[in-house]
Amino acid sequence: MNDDIKKYVERVKRATEYLKNKIKEIPEICIVLGSGLQVIADSAENVQKISYKDIPEFPISTAPGHKGELIFGKLNGKNVALMNGRFHYYEGYHMRDVTFGIRVMQELGVKYIFLTNAAGGLNPDYEVGRPMIIKDHINMMGDNPLIGPNIDEWGPRFPDMSNAYDKDLRELAKNVAAELGIPVYEGVYIAVAGPNFETPSELRMLRWMGADAVGMSTVPEVIAAAHRGTKVLAISAITDRAVPDDLQPLTGEEVLEVANRTGQLISKILSEIVKRL
Repeated sequence: MNDDIKKYVERVKRATEYLKNKIKEIPEICIVLGSGLQVIADSAENVQKISYKDIPEFPISTAPGHKGELIFGKLNGKNVALMNGRFHYYEGYHMRDVTFGIRVMQELGVKYIFLTNAAGGLNPDYEVGRPMIIKDHINMMGDNPLIGPNIDEWGPRFPDMSNAYDKDLRELAKNVAAELGIPVYEGVYIAVAGPNFETPSELRMLRWMGADAVGMSTVPEVIAAAHRGTKVLAISAITDRAVPDDLQPLTGEEVLEVANRTGQLISKILSEIVKRL
């Protein structure tokens, strides 16, 4: 292990020790709140909020709609940690910092990581405002959080990704959504570096590759989770039609507005899943 990796592990452990000394109970579940999806935090009880800037070594969220705080509390009787703000590659962070929060949650001992995000619908049959349960991904970000010397205490050099999006959790999510009367899709998410939205030609290529939705996050976090064997469920809010022949000019504000509405549905699904775990 080289000096940079040793320093990174030490940073993760310092942040983890700080949180262990601050929080009342160790969380079982971590939920990462994507763009416009902070509504999920409203369901938590007995909350304790800790700003990222107060946690030693923790990166700072700079993306719009990402508050930059950890929320610890109860959700349907379970101890949870909510990451209210994530770190994106396009913010200029190294991939190890993009996944820093996930590594800290793993060090804390969480058993499950739930990820949410806002995504454009590449599949022409997808309606805006519906959740999509991610069943698989394609990494088109041009980087990977595991590049460099492997951290053997965290996982193998070549981690398996055949069940990165846990099949049992996906089945549970689909069943819960059906019981709640919430229509959902299940599809493939493709991650690009961003921060610009894609050109029509890029969207055609991404759809041709087999993706149903496109976004700028989530995949690095899933890779880090899989490295250590943490079970993952990920749900996208389809916020716009990323269909080349039906493309309209898009702003970040529009994405956040639809994500806020769709977040209400995702929150209901995740809250019920938490109850049943």
